[in-house]
Amino acid sequence: MAMPKLEVFDTDPSPTPASGMVVTQIGAIEEAKLAAYEQGYKAGWDDAAAAQSEDQGRIRADLARNLQQLSFTWQEARAHILKAVEPLLEEMVTRLLPETARETLAPMVLEQVMPMAEDLTDQPVALVLNPAVRPAVEALIEQATGLPMAIEEEPTLPEGQVYIRLGGAEAQVDLSRVTADITAAVRGFFSLSGESGTDG
Repeated sequence: MAMPKLEVFDTDPSPTPASGMVVTQIGAIEEAKLAAYEQGYKAGWDDAAAAQSEDQGRIRADLARNLQQLSFTWQEARAHILKAVEPLLEEMVTRLLPETARETLAPMVLEQVMPMAEDLTDQPVALVLNPAVRPAVEALIEQATGLPMAIEEEPTLPEGQVYIRLGGAEAQVDLSRVTADITAAVRGFFSLSGESGTDG
């Protein structure tokens, strides 16, 4: 069967490109597509990197803010606890500690006298003390050692201080100073804690 012949509408038998028409080769089109893909890929990568950097910056800022709030919370809690404990310790230092020192003065004096008395049993023990503590100290030393005593009352001495002489040996018991040092240390601690709490 023979093929039908189709009618040709071209007037010019040789095809030439029209003056307004651009002819592109397939290779140039592929290169343009590849360049557009690379440019889009790079733009997407840059956007993702910028978003990640922004997220990390925001996370760091949030973490720093939370740590700072936590630090302030800890300092506030510490200051609150110290403020609550301060009156109790003040009372202990001003009332309980001096009373405890008075009660332990006589045993402390005895502790100092015993080693001194071992060598010099025939000589009297000379004690210089405040008149308020004389009964407790005198009774304990007489009861424990049986040594003769020469007690000199000195009202200017604090109640927690006793000077002991036996022969050529001398000793001193000074619970007043220890009590004062402990009181100063406790008060100093709270004054320093108060200053550091207000500083930040």
